[in-house]
Amino acid sequence: MATPHDSTDLTPLLAPRTIAVIGASSRPGTMGHQILENLVRCGFKGTVYPVNPAATPVFAVRAYSSIAQVPDAVDMAMIVVPKEHVLDVAEECGAKGVKGLIVISAGFRELGEEGAQRELRLMEIVRRHGMRMIGPNCMGVINADPSLSMNATFVPAMPPFGHSAFVSQSGALGMSVLDYAREYGIGISQFVSVGNKPDVSGNDLLVQWENDPAVRVILMYLENFGNPRRFLEIASRISKSKPIIVVKSGRSHAGARAATSHTGALAADDVAVDAMLTQAGVLRAASIEELFDMAMAFGARALPRSRRTAVLTNAGGPGILAADAMEGCGLLLAELGRDTVDAIRPLFPAEASIRNPLDMIASATPRGYEAALTAMLADPAVDAAVPIFVPPFGVRQEDVAQAIVTAAARHPSKPVLAVLMGREGLPLGRAELHEAGIPAYIFPESAARALLALNRHAEWAARPARNPVALDVDHAAAEAIVNRAMQARREKLTELEAMDLLRAYGVPTAESRFVPAGDDLPAAARAIGFPLAMKLVSADVSHKTDVGGVRLDIATEAGLLRSYEELTRDVRAHAPAASIDGVMLQGMVHGGRETIAGITRRAAFGPLIMFGLGGIFVEAMQDVVFRIAPIDASQATEMVTSIRGVRVLTGLRGAPPCDLEAIATVLRRIGQLALDFPQIQELDVNPLMALEHGVVAVDARARISTSTHPAENQRPMSNDRLPAVAD
Repeated sequence: MATPHDSTDLTPLLAPRTIAVIGASSRPGTMGHQILENLVRCGFKGTVYPVNPAATPVFAVRAYSSIAQVPDAVDMAMIVVPKEHVLDVAEECGAKGVKGLIVISAGFRELGEEGAQRELRLMEIVRRHGMRMIGPNCMGVINADPSLSMNATFVPAMPPFGHSAFVSQSGALGMSVLDYAREYGIGISQFVSVGNKPDVSGNDLLVQWENDPAVRVILMYLENFGNPRRFLEIASRISKSKPIIVVKSGRSHAGARAATSHTGALAADDVAVDAMLTQAGVLRAASIEELFDMAMAFGARALPRSRRTAVLTNAGGPGILAADAMEGCGLLLAELGRDTVDAIRPLFPAEASIRNPLDMIASATPRGYEAALTAMLADPAVDAAVPIFVPPFGVRQEDVAQAIVTAAARHPSKPVLAVLMGREGLPLGRAELHEAGIPAYIFPESAARALLALNRHAEWAARPARNPVALDVDHAAAEAIVNRAMQARREKLTELEAMDLLRAYGVPTAESRFVPAGDDLPAAARAIGFPLAMKLVSADVSHKTDVGGVRLDIATEAGLLRSYEELTRDVRAHAPAASIDGVMLQGMVHGGRETIAGITRRAAFGPLIMFGLGGIFVEAMQDVVFRIAPIDASQATEMVTSIRGVRVLTGLRGAPPCDLEAIATVLRRIGQLALDFPQIQELDVNPLMALEHGVVAVDARARISTSTHPAENQRPMSNDRLPAVAD
């Protein structure tokens, strides 16, 4: 009978004291042989039980013919047998009371439908016996803690012990990662290859590592997210204290082209991933190399208090590269104080450039590095420093590294990231620098990216926890609009319906009236007041401007009638088959800047909120940001200020600044609308006119699901969180 245990605790898999290797072989070249050899050779501190049908000893360790014959309790079993035998072996492990399985064997979901069915049956066995499972189709687990020394993989070498935990969805890439960690001296606490991850996932490992004192940095290579909203919930919490760095492969925009709205067309799946990682405070690396550059940075003795950085170098070119890289990624080159400049100037010849970057020229000595770095770190305007060394003739890298260590030790609250260039520079000085809490790099650009990661983590950790608060809305009015369209089996709301939907949720809208074809235009115009805008209403046209369906600044009744004639003529010329149901008259909104706000949905991620510069250039410029609903006030403001063209909104060339708070409130309101009505698949507010005081929605369109049970038509438990489910 299986012994009950906490199924949420992954310790039996990550730190077992007894391991059975089922499929252990005395034949070199087999995985069963290699895995057992690694456990023995790397000095696993627990007990290993080889299991094979012949009970043949492996590495002079007594073997057993089945897991049932092992005399002691087994924490974890590694299954390295042909796929046809995995289910039987898993059943035997469950009957034995094994707490965790690592299934190395392949031949499951990755092979197609037959393999997927085999994987489902495997999971049924795992759940029935209360076990946890890593894999199938994985390379195993490493726990490099010297008290355990477990290499339960088929990769021969053990990485150096440190405080980074790594989860990889790719076994082959995992092997390269471990090689990289050894080469660069990056310490690994635990490494997990999750394989197909039908059970233990990245989310499970995040929870396991959250309170593990041996894990200070979490590194992840992922190809997909099984439960993105659960990841957002977990990572948002953990990243406040432990940096999480992710390489997520697959940045394709395929699949978004069929969307009908601007928002849908711009929200490719990778955009949803980016939004989620940003909201969770997760650092995204573009490559494994960049991931390790960032990981090394967190070996620094302190986090920076600001982005103000000092650079010193013995060669002008690297200093310029460093300055360019820092400015490009948002770091600031600090203005050195007069006292700092006066202290440094006597140390170097007249040719030296005593500013930031500080170019000490090629004659700089280790003593010069120590004195200059000490003075720059003492400057109140400097919160981090990047010393760069290019080895000239007669100066040893080791001596410069020691000088950097000595200077940095005088200011332990300010991080220092060193750059030792040249073929021999980094290997000769890295160990000493890393031991002193000074991450070391070969190129200035790497150091800049790494320092930015430190700053971003520090800024995220200082932010208050997100707190989405429900806003006052007219839910009943919005529900009536949506239900009316659903009952009529209409996927698209009319523009007036879309504007009424926004109005119900507190979004300011321009006064509008629909005038059916042939009705009294002047009477409707007088009710609103001139000047007016006239817009085509047609079920056959998505983009009115493309067919000449918009007229602006209509000031008189005569101009109104003339504009209607011109509009109908142009529409018939550009889209002869399109119906002209009528026009919408709308009060003109003068001044302000055109922005776009919207919502769309991505499977598993739920509703995404979009914001950017709007009007006719939105798809051409693509200066937009996305976030996953719900968002709070600070996240909404951050959305508005993070677009590239934010200066257009803050007062470019003397123009008055727009009301950013009003824009942010609109984003919160449409995010709440998306959560309250999962039927709404897409919504565009374009343009949303950003004014000096307030905002006005001028144009809107929405698409809904007409199904009575759409995929996401389950209201969330609260406005802040969806029900937590397993990844």
